[in-house]
Amino acid sequence: MKTVRFGLIGCGLMAREFASAAARWCHFTTDVPRPEIVGICSPVEAETVWFKKHFPDIKYVTADYKDLLAAEDIDVIYCAVPHNLHEQFYIDTIKAGKALLGEKPFGIDQKANTNILKALEENPDVFVRCTSEFPYYPAMQLMINWIKEGKFGRIIEVHAGFNHSSDCDLNKPINWKRMVKFNGEYGCLGDLGIHTQHVPFRMGFIPKTVYAHMDNLVKERPDGKGGMAVCDTFDNATLMCTCEDADGNEFPMTLETKRMNPGSTNRWFFEIYGLECSAKFTSDDANSFFYTTSWGKEQAWARISVGYKSMIPTITGPIFEFGFVDAMQQMMGAFMMEYAGMEVPFGLFTPEETRLSHELSTAALRSHYNKTVEKINI
Repeated sequence: MKTVRFGLIGCGLMAREFASAAARWCHFTTDVPRPEIVGICSPVEAETVWFKKHFPDIKYVTADYKDLLAAEDIDVIYCAVPHNLHEQFYIDTIKAGKALLGEKPFGIDQKANTNILKALEENPDVFVRCTSEFPYYPAMQLMINWIKEGKFGRIIEVHAGFNHSSDCDLNKPINWKRMVKFNGEYGCLGDLGIHTQHVPFRMGFIPKTVYAHMDNLVKERPDGKGGMAVCDTFDNATLMCTCEDADGNEFPMTLETKRMNPGSTNRWFFEIYGLECSAKFTSDDANSFFYTTSWGKEQAWARISVGYKSMIPTITGPIFEFGFVDAMQQMMGAFMMEYAGMEVPFGLFTPEETRLSHELSTAALRSHYNKTVEKINI
């Protein structure tokens, strides 16, 4: 099994998830190139403690990310830092010739994203992808296969979203994702939007127009020091898009990203309605796939318990349940296979798809502020 040497820039929640998934690579039953964590970078020393405890063989521990870029024995960078750092960190990584697995939204705004993609155009041999775990749930893989097979017939409409409710706690202290200078003007749409867009974009459901409604519901939050701080990002966003199928038929697609959605702990969902069949999935019931059966003018919803039928085979039996940590590892496995030039049934979000994501998000901002339907330039 080939080993690929990684440097992690940013040692927060997602970096720990990455490292944990890498530590159980034996979970795969196929020959997937294995990530080895060689170096970590964080300006916060306390964040490195967990890594040094559980990965004592890490060679580089630094506060300067350029140390990892200069290391000849690091092949790939996984970069999980606040959005305002994406442009400089991603560009420097690309120019250093390191492969990059970057976090969403791949630039704090459209200008930053354009500059990142320009650097990639100037360094076309560098392999780059963006994270998105949602498609790797087995029920979503079944949904994707049904779309590819044309089971739904002419599409009536599509709904997709990523909603949670953690910000419904008004006493929750502010963090960088609630401040425009760090998170960007997109707010929740920048942080969560690619999760909702990955499957539609890959399936060819490309928005032609968008009408957006966005909410900044909570204007200030505790600053963690006994005072209050301005909370100036959008908490919730609903995008009503017009798409077109391969035959030129238009259909509506609604994309939701919400940090204040009562009752949603961490809910991904996807629903597609067609003239021949309809189907839906929610991570609230992650083992299930719902679809319609019909007889004449009547339809009924049926439920399949999909089980652990992962895209990349593992040791886990199909009767067991699948969860986020499994989706994270499947995504990493897909990245490793793509990086190695291996065929993969469903790949990660591409740089070009991030360009479309930023075009959609920027148009959504214009739509919200102007109360207009905006065209998407693709």
